Amino acid sequence: MSDIVIYGVPGSPYLRSALLGLEEKRAPYRLAVMGMGEGRREEHLKRHPFGRIPAMEHNDFGLYETQAILRYVDAISPGPSLQPRGARAAARMDQIVGIVDWYVFPSITAGVCAERLMSQAFWGRPPDEANVTKALPSARVCIKELERLKGSAEFMAGDAVSIADLMLVPHIAFFRHTPEGSALLQGTSLDAWLTRMSARPSMQATERARLKQVA
Repeated sequence: MSDIVIYGVPGSPYLRSALLGLEEKRAPYRLAVMGMGEGRREEHLKRHPFGRIPAMEHNDFGLYETQAILRYVDAISPGPSLQPRGARAAARMDQIVGIVDWYVFPSITAGVCAERLMSQAFWGRPPDEANVTKALPSARVCIKELERLKGSAEFMAGDAVSIADLMLVPHIAFFRHTPEGSALLQGTSLDAWLTRMSARPSMQATERARLKQVA
């Protein structure tokens, strides 16, 4: 299989999710690092007309949307599947993936993490406390519901890593670095899950500093 090329900005949780899938499947790939703001350049808009990341090229096949990239990599690569076979486990995986896109990202990642971890470095301003306050009620619901859906299973959709884990973990890893996230996660099964996930080689290989160094 020829190497896959992934385009994105190190630090993006969605880029990291795609790379986690490649690492878990041990699929060869090359990361084409983009800078902040490069998503709107004409070259990238040909890969992703909505100007987002990540985008993927595999020979003459182009693909964007993280979920689609993960499912494609899973389908073409050998090794354990990233998608459970049972109907209920597969449905739970899809449900959690939807929660990540529709609720976790806007409340936890954009609402809390972006303000706490990015506002000063990228936008030259202190965190907007009003944005954090507004996002927290939904963030609390996200953590409570994700913990309920996970139940006593080792991973988010059962006893093996799935696309649900790979989509969720970059967001929760960021969240634990904020005061709000650390407080909400403390003592929960999600905190223990994040510790287990963080020990996986795929997580260590996709840390932001490591990606920038390799690139």
